[in-house]
Amino acid sequence: MPAKTTQKSEDLNNPYGYSEMDWAEQLDPAYAAARAEVRRLSVGEDGTLLVKVKELIVLGVLASRGLQYGVAAHMRRAIDYGATKEELFEAIKAAAVPGGGVAYSVGVRALQELEQDGAFPRPNPPSPSRSQREKASLPPPATRRRGKAATR
Repeated sequence: MPAKTTQKSEDLNNPYGYSEMDWAEQLDPAYAAARAEVRRLSVGEDGTLLVKVKELIVLGVLASRGLQYGVAAHMRRAIDYGATKEELFEAIKAAAVPGGGVAYSVGVRALQELEQDGAFPRPNPPSPSRSQREKASLPPPATRRRGKAATR
């Protein structure tokens, strides 16, 4: 049974936006088509694993190899398939075990780049507590009366 996804099927010729792949396809369209088929079988929607999970695996490998631009591209696709910022960060932390400091720093930089590009929704500020609402409704301290009635 195919894995459930959050996005419809896509063209796997270049799902990551690698401009060099588009350029190389012009040199050898048959080879590019063969790579696209391997890509479809590897990280496409068919199979047991969700695309999001496949992308988390791929970005961990790329982070371990120090390939920040690839990590960011695979993070974007993982987001397209429902990954959260927290899941991406957890994948980077897991990759740092076998991949060391390079995997962690490359992954964190890619995640930071995506956040700066607006890839994640801004968190809603927490609702003020009752005491914060009460404080906000009081007049400024200089105008409040303390104790007995103010003298004139």
